[in-house]
Amino acid sequence: QVQVVESGGDLVQPGGSLRLSCEVSGSALSTKAMYWYRRAPGKQRELVAGLAPDDITTYADNVKGRFTISRDKAKNAGFLQMTNLKPDDTAIYYCQIIDGIRHYWGQGTQVTVSS
Repeated sequence: QVQVVESGGDLVQPGGSLRLSCEVSGSALSTKAMYWYRRAPGKQRELVAGLAPDDITTYADNVKGRFTISRDKAKNAGFLQMTNLKPDDTAIYYCQIIDGIRHYWGQGTQVTVSS
């Protein structure tokens, strides 16, 4: 059974940085597509970043140049490095793993950007 667990969310001041982690068990992350989504209060879920098995990355326009998605094959974990955080980045962040037709989600981790 595939399990996905996010961590690393926190309260941070504007301009600060955070690194979110996505720990995966039950499946080799290196051969799967991984995505980070977020849901802000009162808003729909939005795609933040994606990492394909061939290492091609995609980013939402509003995070390009500030966020970096990556994975560590040895740890079977994915990451979202976030810099220059803004209040609009406040949301619950979710990691999604796609294995064929199956989609696996974690429980989310809260990121709050506020002074």
